[in-house]
Amino acid sequence: MAEQKAFSVGNGQSAQSGLGVSSAGCPGALQDGLSFAPLDGNGDEVVQPFPRSPKLQRKVANARQPSQEQLSRRMEELQAERSKTEAHIESLKKRKSDLSRSTEVMKQRVRERFESMRCALKQDEQVVLDSLELDLRRTRTRLDQVLKNWTQHQDQGPPESVSPKKPDASEQEIRLNEERFERLLKTLSSISKNLRAQLQRKTLLLDSCPMVIDKQTCHGQMAVTSEGRGMFFSGAARAARSAPEHPLQFDKVCCALGRSPVPTAQSYWEVDVRCCAAWAVGVAYGSLERKGRDKGAKLGRNRNSWCVELRNGRLSAWHNDRHVACQSVGQTPLGKVGVWVNYNKGQLMFYDADTMVVLQRFSAAVTQVFDRAHHQFTEPLYPAVRFLKPPENQMWPNHLELCHLNAP
Repeated sequence: MAEQKAFSVGNGQSAQSGLGVSSAGCPGALQDGLSFAPLDGNGDEVVQPFPRSPKLQRKVANARQPSQEQLSRRMEELQAERSKTEAHIESLKKRKSDLSRSTEVMKQRVRERFESMRCALKQDEQVVLDSLELDLRRTRTRLDQVLKNWTQHQDQGPPESVSPKKPDASEQEIRLNEERFERLLKTLSSISKNLRAQLQRKTLLLDSCPMVIDKQTCHGQMAVTSEGRGMFFSGAARAARSAPEHPLQFDKVCCALGRSPVPTAQSYWEVDVRCCAAWAVGVAYGSLERKGRDKGAKLGRNRNSWCVELRNGRLSAWHNDRHVACQSVGQTPLGKVGVWVNYNKGQLMFYDADTMVVLQRFSAAVTQVFDRAHHQFTEPLYPAVRFLKPPENQMWPNHLELCHLNAP
């Protein structure tokens, strides 16, 4: 009772005495170095509750103060990198200078070629002008002789004594050779047209690439030459093959695709169609159907193919089962069809390769006839050809060929 009274009476003295008793009961508890950090956070020193390990301390010290050896090695690495960069810059400058020199050499060679053509044209022009001048001189000489005869007849004597003289019929034949001149103009006009066509064609030939037919895609009635460019259609079923039908082969439509897809850049090739009365030439995705006679397997009758075709003597362009007539074709039958593709820009053009007249243009600006608001290729594109059946009263020419193009 006395201890309880002592603990409860007073303003904390008994509690202190109790703490003192406890301290006394645990000797050395406060004297062994236990201390408490202030909680007010006003001290300037950072509180470190756990001491860092010696290894971590050495690592931090080394990171803060690199050694002289490390600094020297780093400087050597930076100097080597700087030397490489300077050498690469000099190499680029040299390439730039070489490009300029090479371009000037190319330009000079081009000028020489055009100058050679101009000289040839100038010489031929002079030859033609000289021939016209010679014709004029001959005609004048003959007319001078006739005029001299008439003058002599007039000077024979008094008018009453001069016998009448009738003009000779040969006098009417004394004139310039106008028929020859007209033939000359027609020939020059033809040469001019061909020259323009060849000058335009030369630009396309820069993008020419060899195209061959994939024999595995050919219909059973089609044969391909050994080099893969010529195609024949027999019109009758060939003997059964020893090998089974290939999955990529067209089984009903007389069609074939190229072996390799069109490059992603610009490409140009030509197909000789002179020995075929009915044909289709174009491009198609590799996903074009190969089995059956449905529109999905026919060139131009689906969204996976584009073509121009000659059927019943009429030339038309097809895509997505819609077509337009090719209006720029003259009376002369087509000899070769040129195909130009810019895959990245979604552009496709068909040409009359002899005159370079555009037969049909497919692009983002194509008319709504083909039901395509925006034209862009989405799959690898392959050259494609197809044999069509001609009218019954016509023979069946059976040859198409991918032309081997050389630069002009």
